[in-house]
Amino acid sequence: MSAHASSTSSTDAFPIEPEDHIEGLARGLSVIEAFDAAHSRMSASEVAARTGLSRTAARRHLLTLCHHGYANTDGKLFWLTARVLRLGESFLDAARVPRLVQPAIEHLSARTSETVNVSVLEGHDVVYISRSNSPRLVSVGFYPGLRVAAHVVTPGVALLATLDDSKLQRWVGEHVFTAYTSKTVTDPAVFLQHVRAARELGYWIIEEHLDPALLGVAMAVRDRRGVAVAAISMTLQMHSWSREQVIARLVPVLSETAQSLRPLL
Repeated sequence: MSAHASSTSSTDAFPIEPEDHIEGLARGLSVIEAFDAAHSRMSASEVAARTGLSRTAARRHLLTLCHHGYANTDGKLFWLTARVLRLGESFLDAARVPRLVQPAIEHLSARTSETVNVSVLEGHDVVYISRSNSPRLVSVGFYPGLRVAAHVVTPGVALLATLDDSKLQRWVGEHVFTAYTSKTVTDPAVFLQHVRAARELGYWIIEEHLDPALLGVAMAVRDRRGVAVAAISMTLQMHSWSREQVIARLVPVLSETAQSLRPLL
């Protein structure tokens, strides 16, 4: 379910009184978030190491998740079940943004014959929340619920470009710049330059950072107050599109779609 895991929240913690904080719930959620593509099956000890819980506490939380159908075990290792997807589906069903953007991205997809995605920045990941129904038999794009490291996809750069410099510097300082291809930017200083360039352009294009056969283009989507709430993007095949073609043909219609969504958000 996850291409990259992050323990950092996308926003500052919501302040509540100590008596309103349910520590058990927070720990249970941290156990769920400990699983990712590289840690799909773990022992209680491994979960404890990734969450900071004791082994006994980690095991109790894991067994509780098993009891409620969110995890399973063979007696030694634990893994999440498909029931966990209900948590994400609840967000997608209840959230305004996915519902409001869907008609617009379907229209854009029909105009360009390419798949269109909408995503948000969640900590150090981009989380895809909407996807058009592609007009192609074989399409390229990300499905709702997928998480990808923000530094390798265009929505990540586009959304980071909307942060002020202090928040951006803190994000870059905390981020792990993993290489996915030989083109992946792993130098924090170079990445900062790219984000600031995207801030000036109002969009960003990435070539071969996640997959050597793909390039992507994205820009931020703002609400009526001018606050960036999501990014609209396309993932394209390198053999079908050049950077020059993307700038000439896709950036204008992406911008038009982003502007049309602003009064709705």
